[in-house]
Amino acid sequence: MKVSSSFRNRWRPPLSLVIALVLGIMLLVPLGGIVFFRVYENQLIQTTEGELIAQSAAIAAVTAQYLTQQGGDTLPLGPVARPPSPYSTGLLSSSVRSYENRPAGGWTPQLPVLDLNRNAVLPSRPDPIASNLEIHPAYAAAGKAIEPVLKGTQKLTLAGFRVLDPNGTIIAGRDDTGLSLAHVAEVENAMAGRYASVLRERVVQNPQPIYSISRGTSVRVFTALPILIDNRVAGIVYASRTPSNILREMFLKWETVALVLAFVLSATFVVGFIFARGIAGPIKALTDRSLKIGRGDRSALEPLRIHGNREIHALSTSMLETSRKLFDRNEYINTFANHVTHELKTPLTAIQGAAELLRDGGAELSTAEREKFLKNILNDTERASRLLNRLRELARADSVTIGGSCELPAVLEDIQGKFEDIEIVAEGDHSLPLSAENARIVLENMIDNSARHGASKIVFSLKQVAKGQQLLISDNGNGISAGNQDQIFDLFFTTRRASGGTGMGLGIIQALLKAHSASIALIPSEKGACFELHFPDTGK
Repeated sequence: MKVSSSFRNRWRPPLSLVIALVLGIMLLVPLGGIVFFRVYENQLIQTTEGELIAQSAAIAAVTAQYLTQQGGDTLPLGPVARPPSPYSTGLLSSSVRSYENRPAGGWTPQLPVLDLNRNAVLPSRPDPIASNLEIHPAYAAAGKAIEPVLKGTQKLTLAGFRVLDPNGTIIAGRDDTGLSLAHVAEVENAMAGRYASVLRERVVQNPQPIYSISRGTSVRVFTALPILIDNRVAGIVYASRTPSNILREMFLKWETVALVLAFVLSATFVVGFIFARGIAGPIKALTDRSLKIGRGDRSALEPLRIHGNREIHALSTSMLETSRKLFDRNEYINTFANHVTHELKTPLTAIQGAAELLRDGGAELSTAEREKFLKNILNDTERASRLLNRLRELARADSVTIGGSCELPAVLEDIQGKFEDIEIVAEGDHSLPLSAENARIVLENMIDNSARHGASKIVFSLKQVAKGQQLLISDNGNGISAGNQDQIFDLFFTTRRASGGTGMGLGIIQALLKAHSASIALIPSEKGACFELHFPDTGK
């Protein structure tokens, strides 16, 4: 099934759409990379926080058991605190969740709450300060007991852990035992019975290679988880860790990175393909065609196999159509020049011969011979003059003003005066899609042509047809023989050359009608000649 040209053009993308598509794809590549790194980095932050929560929860449970064993009922505890409801998903702006409204005996999961897009990065953690409060013996004993657990956990996780009493004094963890962290914001929230987590700037004193497990980022995650005994604060597990380096994670997850690289390469290939097929390829093909056309290669007038987009399709179509018209015009001019040269050469040669005989004969020529030669000169001069007039009319027909309309009876009435012996009849609709001047040229040449072939009556029948208007011109003259019907529209073809015919009348009519996108054709008739003029409907 052959697809129409209008259908193909409807689905051919315009150049603006091609450029927008290419720019959109190019924009997706960096945006995709930015989004990927941002989301993945945020995932690493939340993963680190989740691991710290899990480790702190285990340490808090062990510490609470030690404290219960060591302190008994005399153990001093902090304020009442309740874990968050498992159905609550709202995050506080400070990344703090309140232990309130806990269902009795319900599960109390603590989910990571840090988000790089919503949480500000705070300055580095303040140093511990001296404390005036004494550490209760039960807490001191629990701190010594839990110290090995902290060190073992730190060796495996590379996280930093400190266990604090309800007053914020460090009872286990590194060399800070006895100092206070109560002035630190997240610790202060945990002392009030609320889990808190923050992002703080990380100051690197001894930079490690970029591939280090815990030295690849400039932030550190801090969590403060209350230790609860009978729903009261019995201490805080204060933990911190630098998130894993994103480059190392990418190396460990090389399959995912490979997929991302494949996407980037695919996007690049798609962009290159769109440019090559939609812009570069058709333009190169069009350039090659123009060079071939410039060398006179008529085979280059074939349509391009791939147009790419709507604008290039329109450009190539118009260029090839213009080139085709130039080829046709060039051939027409060459043929026309040969015919004109031949037609003018005959009377000019005769004039030259008669003039030479008059000059060379002198007194030896009789009066009758002189008159004969002079008559021949006059006849040939008149023929050359008619040819030149016809050539001027043909040139005017090739460059007429397009458009306009006129009433057929008015034009025929104006022409009737020049053909008094011819009966002219107009039938049907009388509005002709030609200007009055152009209609006069066409109709006058048609009437003159019929009159010279013995017609005494000419009927003009104008009617509306499916695709425009049709004007039938029929006469009762001698008609056109079958052998001449295929040549009557050829320039300078005439059967009345001896009586002064130039063979340009129908050529002039055809050129003028062609300028109006109209046509003329000879159709069969029982008597005389009948021509059909078709005017396409350009108003719809």
